[in-house]
Amino acid sequence: MRLFGFMSALALVSGALTPAAAEDLDYFKKQLDPFRDKPGFTAPGEPFDAKACMQDKKILTIPITSTNPFNQNIHRGMEKAAAAVGFELVQWENQGQPTQWVQGMNHAINQKFDLIDLVGGTDPRVLVPQVEAAKAAGIPVVASHYSGLEQEVPNATHAVPIDYFKAGQLLVDWAVVETGGKLNALLMYTTGPLSTDSMMAGIDAELAKCPDCKVTKKNILVTDWATRTQPTVQAALLADPSINYVIVMYDSMSQFVVPAIEIVGARERAPIVTFNGTDFVIGFVQEGKVAMDIGENLDWVGYAIMDAEMRIVCGLEPVKDPKIPFYLFTKENAKDAGTPPQPSMGYGAAYVDGYLELWGVK
Repeated sequence: MRLFGFMSALALVSGALTPAAAEDLDYFKKQLDPFRDKPGFTAPGEPFDAKACMQDKKILTIPITSTNPFNQNIHRGMEKAAAAVGFELVQWENQGQPTQWVQGMNHAINQKFDLIDLVGGTDPRVLVPQVEAAKAAGIPVVASHYSGLEQEVPNATHAVPIDYFKAGQLLVDWAVVETGGKLNALLMYTTGPLSTDSMMAGIDAELAKCPDCKVTKKNILVTDWATRTQPTVQAALLADPSINYVIVMYDSMSQFVVPAIEIVGARERAPIVTFNGTDFVIGFVQEGKVAMDIGENLDWVGYAIMDAEMRIVCGLEPVKDPKIPFYLFTKENAKDAGTPPQPSMGYGAAYVDGYLELWGVK
C-alpha cells in the first residue's frame, strides 16, 4: 500500500501513468477471489422442524412495488420455500405508493397474519403508526433486503440484511485492479435507501486504501434515472477525459449509463462495474457493454428471507447474517446465466437442497 505514493511520484517524473506495483494490488485482488467461484451453501442458523412450527401460520409481504421484476423474482423464491414447508404466503399487490403500503399493513393486522415482511425497499420509517399497531397486536414487522449487516433499521422489529458494505467494497476492488491502482472513477449512486448508506461506506472505506485513486460522485434519485442519468454521465465523461471507470451502484441504472458511454465513445476507456445481477445487465456483460456485475441470486434471497422469518415466527434465535452470497459475472462466465440471461441462473443450486435439509423437509 505504501508504494502507491512512490509510484505516483514516479509517474509525474516520467510524464505518464505508471501501473501500480503488483504488491500494491494484492490486497484488492484477494478481496475479489472468494467471489469468483460459484457460491456454496452456508447455513445461517441451526436446523429446525419448519413444517411443524409453521403449520397454520401465514405471512404477508409488502414489496416496495409489485410491478418491479426485481421484487417479483425475490417473491418467486419465497413462494417456492413456503410451498415446500407448507404455509400461507400472501403478497400485497401495490404500485409503490405509501398509501398502498398502509392498506397492506392494516389488512395484515385485521386478518391476524403471523408476520409482516416489508421486502425489497418498503420503508418502515413512513409506516410508524402501522408498525406500532402491528407490534400491539403481537405481529413482528420485518424489513428484508433493505439494510446492511452493520445497520440498525428504525421502526421495524427485525431485519433480514444484505452485506451491502461488502458489495460497495467489491465495486472499488474490481475497478482498482482493472486500472492498475490508477482509478479515476465516475460513481453513479442513489440516496434514500439505507442500502445506499451501507454501500457508500464500503466504497469510501476501500477508496481510502488507494491513495492514488480518485472519484467523482453523482447522486441521481431513482425517480430521475430515466431523465438525468444519460446527460449527467455524458457531461462528466466529456469534462474529464481521464475518467477510466464508471461505478454504477445499482445495475438497473446501467440502462441509462450504457447509451451515454456509447455516444461519447468511451466504452474502452471507461468500462462499467455494477451490483445486483439483474438479467438484462448480465446481458450487457455478455455483450461487453458492462465489464462486471456483482450478482445476487434473487431466488436464493427469497429462500433466505423465508428462513429468517420462519425462525422469527417459530420463536427461534433471529438470523443476524442470512449468508446470501455474491458472485462476479464477467464476459467469461456470464453465458452461464443463459442466452438471453434468466433470473437466478448461473449461480448453481446448492442452496435449494441446503435449505430444505435445514428445515427438515428433505
